[in-house]
Amino acid sequence: MQVLDSKQFAAAPTHVAIIMDGNGRWAKARGLPRLAGHQRGAEAVRVAVESCRELEVGYLTLYAFSSENWKRPPSEVDDLMALLRHYLRREISELHGNNVRVRFIGDHVPLAGDIKSLIAEAETKTAANTGLTLTIAINYGSHNEILSACKKVAKGVEDGSLEPDSITEEVFERFLDTADIPPPDLLIRTSGEQRLSNFLLWQLAYSELIFMDTLWPDFTKRNLEEAINEFHGRDRRYGARSG
Repeated sequence: MQVLDSKQFAAAPTHVAIIMDGNGRWAKARGLPRLAGHQRGAEAVRVAVESCRELEVGYLTLYAFSSENWKRPPSEVDDLMALLRHYLRREISELHGNNVRVRFIGDHVPLAGDIKSLIAEAETKTAANTGLTLTIAINYGSHNEILSACKKVAKGVEDGSLEPDSITEEVFERFLDTADIPPPDLLIRTSGEQRLSNFLLWQLAYSELIFMDTLWPDFTKRNLEEAINEFHGRDRRYGARSG
């Protein structure tokens, strides 16, 4: 596939979402512990963020830790949480310096207190930034998000602040975690798997889906350019006829 130089793109997608998959397989293929794969994957996050900035993507959403990931061995969950702490302490100042707004989605109630504090600090520190919006999904599951939104809508109807006939798709979307950002134009999943894994199910209704064999720790700007190149070749009809 021909890779376009960033200057040749007619326009980068407004919003790119990525399911970062393959850390464990990357480590296993090299005879390394899974933690090494997760550490290398964290470096790939830095590459993805910088690449999106250079290509003038407006929004980048990363699936960092799903609500199902708690089922992994406790030692691996502990390693992932330690890596998250390290990332938040090390990267936020640089992201802030690069005018990146950082926000988080998901149910953060089960997270450790210090992680919740780091999340709040990162969001507050970068809230006024006007460059790339980086959204990190932690303890996120789309089923839970949609169920939570339904409960909020039901409460609104119950207390009289919402009329049932006034509940449109646009109204419902105000109760989702992603209420203040546009839906993804492009979803990328690495490692060759071809499923959504309970990620942004409502928001991805009309997104272009690209699955690549590259394992997440090996993800580069070239991979992003290839995905955007393919995205530009798609005919996005939103249910309408072409031609």
